[in-house]
Amino acid sequence: MLCIGKSVPVLVLVLCLAQHTYSGKVLLWPGEYSHWLNMKNIMTALLEKGHQVTVLIHSATPTVTGNQSSNCSFEIIPVPFTAQDLNAIMEDFLRYFMYDFANDSYIQAFLKIKKFIEKSAEKNKAFCRILFENKELLEKLRRAQYDVLVTDPMFLCGELLAETLDLPLIISLRFSFGNTIERHCGQLPAPPSFVPSSGMLYTDEMDFSQRLKNSLFYFYQDILFHIFGTMWDTFFTEMTGKPTSFCEVIGKADIWLIRTYWDFEYPRPFLPNFKFVGGLHCKPAKPLPEDMEEFVQTSGEDGVVVFSLGSMVKNLTKERRNTIASALGQVPQKVLWRYSGEKPDTLAPNTRVYDWIPQNDLLGHPKTKVFITHGGTNGIYEGIYHGVPMVGIPLFGDQSGNMLHMKTKGAAVILDFNHFQAQDLVDAVNTVVKDPSYKESAMRLSRIHHDQPMKPLDRAVFWIEFVMRNKGAKHLRVQSHNLSWYQYHCLDVLAALLATVVLVTLIIFKSCCFCVRKCCLRSKAKSKKE
Repeated sequence: MLCIGKSVPVLVLVLCLAQHTYSGKVLLWPGEYSHWLNMKNIMTALLEKGHQVTVLIHSATPTVTGNQSSNCSFEIIPVPFTAQDLNAIMEDFLRYFMYDFANDSYIQAFLKIKKFIEKSAEKNKAFCRILFENKELLEKLRRAQYDVLVTDPMFLCGELLAETLDLPLIISLRFSFGNTIERHCGQLPAPPSFVPSSGMLYTDEMDFSQRLKNSLFYFYQDILFHIFGTMWDTFFTEMTGKPTSFCEVIGKADIWLIRTYWDFEYPRPFLPNFKFVGGLHCKPAKPLPEDMEEFVQTSGEDGVVVFSLGSMVKNLTKERRNTIASALGQVPQKVLWRYSGEKPDTLAPNTRVYDWIPQNDLLGHPKTKVFITHGGTNGIYEGIYHGVPMVGIPLFGDQSGNMLHMKTKGAAVILDFNHFQAQDLVDAVNTVVKDPSYKESAMRLSRIHHDQPMKPLDRAVFWIEFVMRNKGAKHLRVQSHNLSWYQYHCLDVLAALLATVVLVTLIIFKSCCFCVRKCCLRSKAKSKKE
């Protein structure tokens, strides 16, 4: 008995050590801006579990930062452009969507957006070309024998690098416009009858005209995808020296980490290699800085309003910032506003402006009553995590669609950035604060978010480790990847069935004609004999 008693703790120790002996090697190809926040959380979690991580970045990265360590390294590739060049493209893009997009025709908007995409793609291709021309670096990466490559397709070529190094591929994705990459490359089903296309401000309950417009929008996005996809097909072919399709390469992904969840999404079909990790960056609130906590506590029972239009919006026009500041001065709450631009002339005593705020910690504070947000996915998920109702002021990209989701679920009010007046913002804040249904809806979404078998970040790490342990996850990829378009839609089966029906119909018709002729001949012969 004594021997058994001593062996039990030893066995437990051995098992615990065994769980930490597995150390994989992960290659990361991150996106920028808010995309990096998600990848950084994944990187940190992998490092905490003892994995070795290498982050591939270029010298002009405006946002990707980190510390070199024994387990974490940053492979920096020199490029012929600067962070200022990338920020200038993004600022022009934001300015256009914030102030001019709504006033342009479809053709004007298409041409201007095309120009932005081409500018960004030019920088993307330059980075990619330098990487693939650096044979020494490619050989170094090949010798490192990584277990998996995790990429954010905000910037392409991570998937091509995985193909070149023969590595399993994991994609971290929020969405693509028209869900084109997910549908065409990932083979994700998207029936237009109840799956609104990303970019269309519809819910899953659409009438006939909406279903028609939704179907046409899918078709329109498919055309755009073909145009821009062909451009990348040519580039990928140039890089590999053999015919290579962008969609075929990215479609080889073993796992797609989708940065949403059913607290946000409308019910729709998903595939077994699409995994929800929405809110992976969210954490319990930490104490606020002392001066900020003092300001929050002065709000009394009215509480506070947290206001942020995201890290990418540095400045607003004088008219817009004064309208916002005037409105915030009329609400009874204290307001914490993240804004680094020129200070408004109408800033009121109840409003404090900060270059940066601990947004997650503020949203988790018991005195926070409402979150005024541009509708970025990261901010929305922090609001969901802490159960805070929202006033949405979407600016660009997926933000209008994101806020529509929250409005549909009863947790938000939406304002038009260019057209709302001060009283509109005051009314929106008062509505969300005074009508208990908004808080109840936000808390319901929060309960759904927390009621999962494992945390989103743990799920992301689990599936990365799963791919590493099993050298991929091809058993989760549907067979439709290997079907042609007519086989996928069973058009060949339909053609065979139609041919069979036509053949049978023809045989019956010919048989009937034959019988009729025989009968006629017999009747004629009989009448002649008589």
